[in-house]
Amino acid sequence: MHPITIRYSFRPVRRSLATNRVADLFGLPDREPPHTVADGVSLGVRPGDLVLFTGPSGSGKSSLLREAGRQLAALDAAALPLPDCPLVDALSGTVEQRLEWLAACGLSEARLVLRTPAELSDGQRYRFRLALAFDRVTGCGPGVRFLMADEFAALLDRTLARVLAFNVRKLVSRTGVGVLLATTHDDVADDLNPDVWVRCGGDGEVVVERRANEKKAPRSRVSYGCRRAPSPTGRTSLGGITAATTSPSSAGSCCCGTARPRSACASSRRRPPACGSGRGSSACADRGPDTTSRP
Repeated sequence: MHPITIRYSFRPVRRSLATNRVADLFGLPDREPPHTVADGVSLGVRPGDLVLFTGPSGSGKSSLLREAGRQLAALDAAALPLPDCPLVDALSGTVEQRLEWLAACGLSEARLVLRTPAELSDGQRYRFRLALAFDRVTGCGPGVRFLMADEFAALLDRTLARVLAFNVRKLVSRTGVGVLLATTHDDVADDLNPDVWVRCGGDGEVVVERRANEKKAPRSRVSYGCRRAPSPTGRTSLGGITAATTSPSSAGSCCCGTARPRSACASSRRRPPACGSGRGSSACADRGPDTTSRP
């Protein structure tokens, strides 16, 4: 990528009576230097990177996202036209593969995937655009290997936002698709685990951090695959994943509620007595056969 320089002029190119009136009301000078968003910022994005742009509103993260997406020929998820058909029919591949894309973006309810995009809420429609973008990029061949999405998880509650961030990180690692995301909420950064983190502070202040691709233990107990049944599961509703749960077959679970090895749990179980009394088996053996007559 080439270094990015973005500057905006405060004055419009085409002036009018209204713009001149605003300038007079607020005492703006006739000429002033342009506003600098980024000056020679080098991102160093590699194929398959997850790039996260964060910062307060108006700090220039969306401008950097758009310019980086233009240079990388990234597919804009927000620009994808929404089809007039059920969600499961809008994707390619087998039915299982389509459900996998949708579940990865928090659209795992059976009745939900049978709806059309026009019947979804804004948050559900945003997640569907992500699933549609992943499906399009993986089917475009070697030409397009990046997708971009502005205002990532802005319309979602924070629990669902972190689950979605965790699943997007897994999709990037599995498919090798590069993803450019911009958000004002940096609480999803830990679950996204970005390869490149761009922090925008405004007035040209941009900090680019190339992070090591650490393999962290999953913090969100949720899975998006539909080809095998994992032991950690997610509680779902019509809107998607709402909480994380653990199935009874999860490894390391114990009857006493502590995370001990299976051998320790097995040895701690109380064995039933050999007879109906509360005494041990040796005490029952000393009694001898029961010769009491029964009617």
